[in-house]
Amino acid sequence: MNYRASAVGHYENFPVASWLLPGRLRDPVRSIYAFARQADDFADEAEDPPATRLEHLAEFGRELDAIERAEPARLPLFEHLGGVISDFRLPIQLFRDLLSAFAQDVTKTRYDNFGEVMSYCRRSANPVGRLLLHLFGATDARSLAHSDGICSALQLINFLQDIPIDYAKGRIYLAADEMRRHGISEAQIAAADTTGNWKPFMQHQIERTRLILLGGAPLGRTLGGRTGLELRMIVQGGARILRKLQDSEGDVFRNRPVLYKSDWACMFVRALIPR
Repeated sequence: MNYRASAVGHYENFPVASWLLPGRLRDPVRSIYAFARQADDFADEAEDPPATRLEHLAEFGRELDAIERAEPARLPLFEHLGGVISDFRLPIQLFRDLLSAFAQDVTKTRYDNFGEVMSYCRRSANPVGRLLLHLFGATDARSLAHSDGICSALQLINFLQDIPIDYAKGRIYLAADEMRRHGISEAQIAAADTTGNWKPFMQHQIERTRLILLGGAPLGRTLGGRTGLELRMIVQGGARILRKLQDSEGDVFRNRPVLYKSDWACMFVRALIPR
């Protein structure tokens, strides 16, 4: 399988390794993204039993171990990724954190509280941002914290827009205690029912996610040039999806937000001027 081509082919609402990035960074970014997407796909292969999916992820873990020992890679994806890790001195633990999150997708399908959701985000999304900062040479504590905010927010946005998709896979990434407080049941999600307290429940999710996203937004001003512009585009994309979620009053069952050409044009104009 061509892991890198398969992974980069996924549809995303956010730019990945776009033309905005400096040319020398696009290929390393694609390699990191390919690793993350392929590992995520392993967790989502519903036709395979859990033990098989976990073994695929464990095989990726063994490839990381080989890179750490400076041994030859066995899988094509890792032949290139090993060079990227070496050239940019990327922390291998961040890749292991990603594998940990994807393995959790196989074994855990419900989250008791928002703390558990954020713990998942810390391993499923934040490592990607931190790896990119290592590529950019911006690993001070403030930049890392801002990156974590952006990445966690983007993960939360995906959870919100994909509620019915995740439910079809047997997963709910919403905090169970918050659902109970608003009187939201799993049966309501199954029925695509937006009556009762669904709208205020979703409004709470949207507003909290917006605050987390805006908390990390200063990183787009800290990073200069095309890298900063790329990041501001990503933040604008997240903000625009949240706006669409709000406009639909959280009806992700019939109005899953999608970014169109007009949205991208507006995002680009807004991203040109650091705020």
